[in-house]
Amino acid sequence: NHHFLEIMEDIKVQTYGRPRTRPLEVLADPAYDDVKIRQYLRSRTIKSNIPINIRNTKNRKRGRPTRFDSKSYHRRGAIERFFGWLKMRFRRLVIRYERLNVVFKGLLDIACFMVCWKKL
Repeated sequence: NHHFLEIMEDIKVQTYGRPRTRPLEVLADPAYDDVKIRQYLRSRTIKSNIPINIRNTKNRKRGRPTRFDSKSYHRRGAIERFFGWLKMRFRRLVIRYERLNVVFKGLLDIACFMVCWKKL
């Protein structure tokens, strides 16, 4: 929960003008189905596309139904495949041997380049 909020606060997408600090929609797995996370996203006018966690159904209270769009959630599979590919090919990134963020970012850039190069 705490890490999710940190990541959301650090988002900065470069545009021609001022950088954007909030995405239009957040796709997350059921582990992020939390009332605090949904309230945070709603307060920043970000659409949440998080499926309901089965473990949390006992504690659910009545109120506004949660939003879930299965068609847009399906796009999340590409990201999961990318992380799976990283785990197979670039073990060094998964284990995080590098202490410096600059070195880690460089290796991540190389891995992304190799993914794109393989697809062409």
